[in-house]
Amino acid sequence: MSSVLIYDATILTVDAENTVYECGWVAFLDGRITGTGPKATRPDTTPFDEVIALPGHLVMPGLINAHTHSAMVLFRGCSEGQSLLTMEGWYNSIREPELSLLASDIGPAVALSCAEMVLSGTTTFCDQYFFAEEIAEAAGKSGLRAVIAYGIVQLGDKDRGEDELAKAAAFIEKQRSADGRVIPWFGPHAPYVDNSEDLLRAEVDMAVKYGVGMHLHMAAGPEDNEQTLAQYGLTATQALSRDGFFAGRVHAAHCLDLSDEDIAIFAAAPAASVSYNATAGLRSGREGICPVVKLKAAGVTVALGTDNVAANNSYDMIAEMRVAGLVASHREGVAQPISSAELIRMATIEGAKALGLDHEIGSLEIGKAADIIAVDMRGPGYSETPDIETVLVYSGSGRDVTHVWVAGEDIVRDRMLQRADYQSIRSNYSATYQDFWARVERARQVA
Repeated sequence: MSSVLIYDATILTVDAENTVYECGWVAFLDGRITGTGPKATRPDTTPFDEVIALPGHLVMPGLINAHTHSAMVLFRGCSEGQSLLTMEGWYNSIREPELSLLASDIGPAVALSCAEMVLSGTTTFCDQYFFAEEIAEAAGKSGLRAVIAYGIVQLGDKDRGEDELAKAAAFIEKQRSADGRVIPWFGPHAPYVDNSEDLLRAEVDMAVKYGVGMHLHMAAGPEDNEQTLAQYGLTATQALSRDGFFAGRVHAAHCLDLSDEDIAIFAAAPAASVSYNATAGLRSGREGICPVVKLKAAGVTVALGTDNVAANNSYDMIAEMRVAGLVASHREGVAQPISSAELIRMATIEGAKALGLDHEIGSLEIGKAADIIAVDMRGPGYSETPDIETVLVYSGSGRDVTHVWVAGEDIVRDRMLQRADYQSIRSNYSATYQDFWARVERARQVA
């Protein structure tokens, strides 16, 4: 790889001190950051293979989408009037057409999702869905980093659960040996709702065996706690803790209905985190709102995610930061209980920590991977400010991202994908979309 120097930009490092360099610089070599600093310390440009001046830009770590289902772009716009955070809403609007999915549908769908993510500044995403092999292949082609949790939905079928667990183990074994940016995990879709207690215990054992994390939905809908409260007098979180679920790395999406006792379990766990998906939560119509302020006060790592684009419709993580801040203010009845700087940390270094990657990504520091984005702040909505983080969060847009590097590789330059042509990706997706929904309609007519 080549050596690159980016200069004449505002550098937001997201290091422990949230250091910002006006008219600063960042350099990287062979995919690793070699230095950052203010203008006065900028190195001689001569040794670098490429020197890029970005006046009027904010340069910062790549954004981390801590919860999504990238193949579900096929369902964008299909959940109006349905709450996807209830079993009924999910089953009625998503599960029935999902039965017509083919493995060949997944690649074009994930390719489009990855293009939308990286063009709006996301460099790493955490995914949970079926067809993990196809998702991994498409993510690998995109150049993004991805934690892909093999989605397991049992729905009361014991044989199906055992078969899916075996396939998940095979996926992990295969993917761990691959040389790429994709990291395999387990993905029990939701505890007790569609994964039995026996299967959950087997998933925990398997995750411990392979040393991988588990990504699941938790406290997302009213059904989540019903079975465990009726059977044990415990919430699902408490029942999972009793069964050793929190001994390893657990990354839980939504968490709208956590009790104080549940929060204490997360706080006491060695590696438990939450993906706060504010837009999806609002759109679902649920009364519950993730208790982010309480979670953070207890020391729990909280990241940000979009959820699928049937629930959200957008992969724009800058927009997600804004909604996350607004929703927290509404829940707490306090102006900005989470600062703009902290929202950015949740979308970068805290997301990296949630995925066990904070040693590698999430901040612009020497030795870390060069996962870097540049945001053009010269257009409408931006102006001189003493607080660049607040302007980004509450005035910014992912559409202002101009450059993206992942592990030092130039993935987006001047708003253009470098690995593939966006229009070709969109054309392939459009053909897949038409074919998929025609198949769904034929299945409905037969039924």
